[in-house]
Amino acid sequence: MEIGSLFELECKIKLLDYAFQPIVNIHTGLTYGYEALLRNVQAAGFDSLPAVFDEMHSRQMLRIGNDLLFSKATQKFKKIVNASQTKLFFNLDNRLFEDDGYSAQKFGEEIESVGFDPNNFCFEISERHELRDWKRTLEILRSHRSMGMKIALDDCGTGFSGLKLLYLIQPDYIKIDRFFIEGIEKDSVKRLLAASIVNIAHLMGSVVIAEGVETEPEYYSCLNIGCDLLQGFLVQPPEINTAECCAAYATIQRLSEADRRSKSLGDSNLLRSEIRHLPAVKSDNGLLELFDRLKDSYENSIVPVVNQHNQPLGIIREVDVKKFAYSKYGRYLLQNRTLKKPITDFMCRFPVADIHTPVEKLLETYAVNNDIEGLIIVDKMQYVGFLRAQSLLRILNEKRVMDAREQNPLSKLPGNTMIFEYVSKALLDTSSSYQLVYFDFDHFKAYNDSYGFRHGDRVILLFAGMLQAYAQSPDRFAGHIGGDDFFLGIRNAAASQVQADVKDIAARFNRNVVSFYDAKDIERGFIVAFGRDHKESRFPLITVSSVILELPASAYRIHAPDEITRLIAALKKDAKNSPNKIRTETLHPFMLNPN
Repeated sequence: MEIGSLFELECKIKLLDYAFQPIVNIHTGLTYGYEALLRNVQAAGFDSLPAVFDEMHSRQMLRIGNDLLFSKATQKFKKIVNASQTKLFFNLDNRLFEDDGYSAQKFGEEIESVGFDPNNFCFEISERHELRDWKRTLEILRSHRSMGMKIALDDCGTGFSGLKLLYLIQPDYIKIDRFFIEGIEKDSVKRLLAASIVNIAHLMGSVVIAEGVETEPEYYSCLNIGCDLLQGFLVQPPEINTAECCAAYATIQRLSEADRRSKSLGDSNLLRSEIRHLPAVKSDNGLLELFDRLKDSYENSIVPVVNQHNQPLGIIREVDVKKFAYSKYGRYLLQNRTLKKPITDFMCRFPVADIHTPVEKLLETYAVNNDIEGLIIVDKMQYVGFLRAQSLLRILNEKRVMDAREQNPLSKLPGNTMIFEYVSKALLDTSSSYQLVYFDFDHFKAYNDSYGFRHGDRVILLFAGMLQAYAQSPDRFAGHIGGDDFFLGIRNAAASQVQADVKDIAARFNRNVVSFYDAKDIERGFIVAFGRDHKESRFPLITVSSVILELPASAYRIHAPDEITRLIAALKKDAKNSPNKIRTETLHPFMLNPN
């Protein structure tokens, strides 16, 4: 490598700049991190953004160029006011892993040399370049993770490796590409594919980031399919001026609040998205008005009829008007203004439903009259629009998909999406104290292997029912993380009371679960089963361990729900080894994000 080449590269990189685009919590609008995005590429002599890395790669200077860019990005990132409480998302070119001179250890040293905490760093890997040496790449990624760094899979679903890359890397974050987000509210196939990515990600324990969110309908679609974080112009365009980067974004807070209010209205929000406002005619209008309605709307074969108070009376079908018009004296009667045939003569009564009616009840109404085109929808007895049969089925399917995503299919308790939302809001609400409780069964695998999954499901349902009984208060929230892992959130309660309740839940469960064993296993106090080492061992009867994480009121908090759940999961080993099977901890900022 010639010195001149290195000097030229340094000069070009000096001309480059970085803009930062916030990645925010979809439920609260709080900034989770920032993606560093290159700017001024043409001023620096490059044809395009990809050309920056293509040129460095072709001249075998990708590793050196990456080091220079990383130093430039981190130095500017540290100028952001809330940088120490957020994460930096930095793009790495996959081809970098082919460089024999690149090592995770050296990169870690580079991070420390610029005074940057590895736990606040996440590097993004794109699918756009094929990974040739999988073994070396995975070794490098494991080394990065061991230092506390995070991995994000960028442009998910658009590149070479697809599901193979997702499976092998198992990233901490999965970024859904803008292609799937654009117009997602109008494209059922995009919505299905994006929802599938979200489901896969959550099963793998990954956090989902929706990229390129630009409109409110796109936001609501991403929220409804279960995305955890988002970035895009709706939040803020990439910003070169670090002073413009905010700790929270009111637009997202407002939309989230509006979504919570709309959910309190039941299914009406889903209905409004599918209702078509067919122009109605008043019952005292003449035939000419009716013909105008039919003429102006070629795709609609029906016209709703309302009275002077905008209350629906029925519908007129175009086919019935045609039958009359083509009858022996029909055309004469229609043309004779002196006869003034009322339009109600063509009207037939039609099912009417209120917009606040549950979708399932609407389906029942339609099923009783299955030869009709749909339903007339009213709000406070006022005509709102027409709901076609196909739209009703779409709404029902979407509701079932949403229910399945928000609930654990076995216990029917809120699932991971709603738990993530609860923790997000708890971290934001510093005016209240919270106790976050994580429950995990002991020796459950051995029981499952010995007695079978059906009996294992009965044990899970036993605990779910007990937990739900403790969460009847508005200040309590019970959730099912999955398998034998459960969650309980408690607001504004004394720590001593929470500990007493958790002990009581555990004691009652430990007593009741004994009845799920055979008499011989109860008598000897253990079962014989194969362990994870594939050796036959003795396993005690099932008990439950608990981790209680306290969030004090009026205290600074880290706004990262996934970090909270990882911390709780790490503490559960202490809980299992403690005499009373309970581990309590008070959350302090330095536990997750040391400065």
